[in-house]
Parts: sequence; structure tokens; C-alpha cells
Amino acid sequence: MTDPKLEQLTPQNCQVIFIDHQPQMAFGVQSIDRQVLKNNTVALAKSAKIFDIPVTITTVESESFSGYTYPELLDVFPGKKLLERTSMNSWDDQKVRDSLAANGRRKIVCAGLWTEVCNNTFAFGAMLEGGYEIYMVADASGGTSKEAHDYAMQRMIQAGVVPVTWQQVLLEWQRDWARRETYDAVMAVVREHSGAYGMGVDYAYTMVHKAPQRTAQQHEALAPVHAG
Repeated sequence: MTDPKLEQLTPQNCQVIFIDHQPQMAFGVQSIDRQVLKNNTVALAKSAKIFDIPVTITTVESESFSGYTYPELLDVFPGKKLLERTSMNSWDDQKVRDSLAANGRRKIVCAGLWTEVCNNTFAFGAMLEGGYEIYMVADASGGTSKEAHDYAMQRMIQAGVVPVTWQQVLLEWQRDWARRETYDAVMAVVREHSGAYGMGVDYAYTMVHKAPQRTAQQHEALAPVHAG
């Protein structure tokens, strides 16, 4: 029998969950620069939208403690229903379980705050009780210290969680540059969110391929992301 973890992620075989990307949760993050964390989270969201991948967004105690989800994340999915809960473990919430089941995909790409609490407990529950495969996006997640994040990731890996990064997931979804229907939108995300890689793409476009210099708004207009 083929190990399902050897299967590459595709737009057809996975779904994405964002757990508690809220300001109070981000305040406690010490394992990654918070602005980098937000950049990576939004990049993952835009990537999922390009490929029409089902997305679940869950929040905890928004009005009493954690605050509202990153507006930049909400902008990617306007009108998306947020699943509010009280438990630290998203898997404990029936609304979350129902959302994941309705999407009908066994591979879950997961990003959240904090790695050592909400991500750990969700991953273990979803694997043990739901039979899901979990792909944890390490650089779109954060812990209260580098040690907290790192050891939480190690604990999940020992349990069978697959560690990934947001750009790795994006490029795995794209897979072939001949897929022209998503090429421009993927390049737009890379240029905006991928740091040195994005700068290299800009350089190649303008200096090698002699494309005209454009503003960021013009780049965005050239590569619209279709609603999912």
C-alpha cells in the first residue's frame, strides 16, 4: 500500500485551516518576527485562493480576549464565515469538524497560533479521531518562544505530522510552470510575499525579459486572483 504522505499536495486532494490568527495571540509569538508571520499567513491564504482550495478559518474568544482575525487575511476571503469557539483545541468544536468533513479532503494544510497549544491539539485530534493527514505550515505558525515552537513541531513530526512552509505548499500546488491558468497569479504572490525570490522574479522580468517597470498596483491588476 502506498504511503499517502508520499503523495504530493494538489489543489484537488487537500484543504486548509487557519487557526487563531488574531492580534492577542500574535502578541505572544516570540518564535518568528510577527510581521513575517503575517506576511506568510496572508501569502498562504492567497495561494489557497488561486487554486480554489477549501478553507476553514477558526477563532477563539474574539471579543473577550483574542481580538479579530488579521484584516489582511479576511480581505483574501471577503464574506467568509469565521468559526468562533471557546476551546483551545479547534478539533473539540463541532462546527470545525463539520466544516472539515464537508470539504471531503483527507489532507489538511494547517497554520495557526500558537504552535505548542492550538496547533498541537488540533493536529493530534484530527489525526487520532478524524483520520486526517496534517501538513503543518511552520512559517505561518508561531509559538511563545523559539523552543516552544521548535519542540512542538518536533512532537508533531514524531506523531506523523508533515512539516512544510508556505512557499513549499504554493509551488507544490503549481507543480508545473506550463499550468498557465494559475501562472500569473502565482507569480504575483511570489513577487509580493517571497522576499529575495520575488525580487529575483522582478529582476528577471525587467532586466532579462525587458518587461516595462510597473508599480505594485499594476502588477496586481495584471494577475487577478479568482474568488474561491
